[in-house]
Parts: sequence; C-alpha cells; structure tokens
Amino acid sequence: MSSPTAVDPPVDPRGVRFAAGVTTVVLALVLLSGSGWLLAAQAVVFALGAFVGLQFAPYSVLYRALVAPRLGPPAEKEEAAPVRFSQLVGFAFAAVGTVGYLTGLTALGIVATTFALVAALLNAAVGFCLGCEMYALIHRLRSPKPGNNKEGATA
Repeated sequence: MSSPTAVDPPVDPRGVRFAAGVTTVVLALVLLSGSGWLLAAQAVVFALGAFVGLQFAPYSVLYRALVAPRLGPPAEKEEAAPVRFSQLVGFAFAAVGTVGYLTGLTALGIVATTFALVAALLNAAVGFCLGCEMYALIHRLRSPKPGNNKEGATA
C-alpha cells in the first residue's frame, strides 16, 4: 500500500481519460437511478485511486488489461500526483453524495453527484482535469514567491 506522499510512476493520459469516461457513465447511472449504493461503489473506486495508488484503481486495471495492449505506447506520460488529487476530490463529492442519497437528503446526493459528473465529463470529453487544475493552483499558492523571502531581509 502506498502512502499519500509516495511517488507514483507517471501515468498514461489516455488511461486517465478512459477512467473518466467509465466514471461519467457510472455517475450518470447514479443520477438516473438515484442509487446511493452505486455511488458508494464509485466512492470506493475513487478512494482506491486517491489513497492506495492509481495503479490499483479498478478502472486503471481495466484500461491496462483490455485497452492499453491494443494501443501503441503513449506519446508522453503525466505526473500522477495531480490525478491522485483529483481522485481525492471525486471521493469527497461521492462520499457526500452517498450520505445524501442513503439518508434521504436526495437533493444533496444529486448536487454532489452532478458536480462529480461534470468534472469527469470534462476530463473524458476534452481532457480537462478539473482536479488536476485545482492541484496546480494549490501548489502555486503554497509555493514561496521569488523575492518574498523574509530571510536575509534588512530593516
């Protein structure tokens, strides 16, 4: 089991989009059926990718076993950390949505599921990873700015 601070190997962006496509279908089915249990299963998928590692996420395993062997190698790979962060964000929305559906707060379930669905659809359709962009923004905000270092400053 890898820790959240462990460095994952770079990922094939086509696999990330494949996983987002499967996620889109699952989340659409949740909205159509109102099934909190199906959303709970998707939350587990997100949790595996976020907390255990992308290589263990079920849709990643499916991609590597069934799709990747039929494709050539990827032109480039991308860093795994932003993708894992997006899985964490998806997990948070899926968990909130599951609680909503299973406790009778259906509107909460619908809203949380819809937010997750929009993010997954953006990634699947046009390759825009909202969670990855959030990761980059947080990283920029937390990084010290050049010339803004108080050490060595004179009064």
